[in-house]
Amino acid sequence: MGGPRPGPPPPPRGRRRGTGSKRRAPKRSLATHWYAWAMIAPVVIVIAVIIGYPLVRGIYLSLTDANERNVARSIGVNEIPASYEFVGLDNYVTALNGSQFWATLGWTVLWTVACVSITFALGLALANILNRKIAGRSAYRMMLILPWAVPGFVSVFAWRFLYDERRGMLNQILSGIGVDGIPWLNDPTWAKFSVIAVNVWLGIPFMMVALLGGLQSIPGELYEAAEMDGANAWQRFRNITLPGLRSVSSTVILLSTIWTFNMFPVIFLLTRGGPGEATQILVTQAYKFSFEISPRDFAQSSTWGVLILVLLMLFAAIYRRVLRKQGEVW
Repeated sequence: MGGPRPGPPPPPRGRRRGTGSKRRAPKRSLATHWYAWAMIAPVVIVIAVIIGYPLVRGIYLSLTDANERNVARSIGVNEIPASYEFVGLDNYVTALNGSQFWATLGWTVLWTVACVSITFALGLALANILNRKIAGRSAYRMMLILPWAVPGFVSVFAWRFLYDERRGMLNQILSGIGVDGIPWLNDPTWAKFSVIAVNVWLGIPFMMVALLGGLQSIPGELYEAAEMDGANAWQRFRNITLPGLRSVSSTVILLSTIWTFNMFPVIFLLTRGGPGEATQILVTQAYKFSFEISPRDFAQSSTWGVLILVLLMLFAAIYRRVLRKQGEVW
């Protein structure tokens, strides 16, 4: 009667306390949120098929010597099996030890930095103008967004017509004022300026709309208080506008950098990487390996594609780390 009461029974052997609920948590989550899982399943499957399989296939081909002559192919009713072999990292060693990759990478970086910097500066200037109460502001917004609404290949072909050395409108205007025509797309230096100008023209609408949305989210009371304290326009811009746009700017700069680094249509449709190799960027050179040279080198094209992916991932990781040091959560 007065003896000690027995304690709770010990847990079963081979099972620690608390692990049962953790193991059952995914099952409960699946049972509770089955509808959400069912809704996203098609998207996950499509992404895995469209992105996952080509990515894995490209990485695999970059480790082989696959080209037009040794891949599986059909000639009439005859099926020729693949005969390419695994070569490990030889393609990466060849690419990184050659001058072609580094020369193309140098121009790609210059092209990306120039386009993103100019696009951001002009987009920010236009966003500041359109953020004020001016007559015809809606009409100006529509006109500035127009390049974004036109399909990219249409815009590039229009610019190609403008750049035509003999019949282009730009050279006709120069001839009208007594200036010799400029070989816009036939001179290496002018071709680089030309492709940068077209890409900037195409990128300004996105940058302007994004930054305009950021400007409109900054409370107007901050500007009124700063003006009452005697701050001039530059001080208000530096101490209120730029900090207020920091989160938006970091996002649009990252997206613009990735898009510009891989901007295939502008280079390919305008110059096809020429004259010579003057405007060739990494992604157009990878395309050239697969579709233009003979025999087509699928292994080298895949190698350059994987290197592009690695470079962009490194940039995103470094960019994110820099933002976190500045106090931005991204």
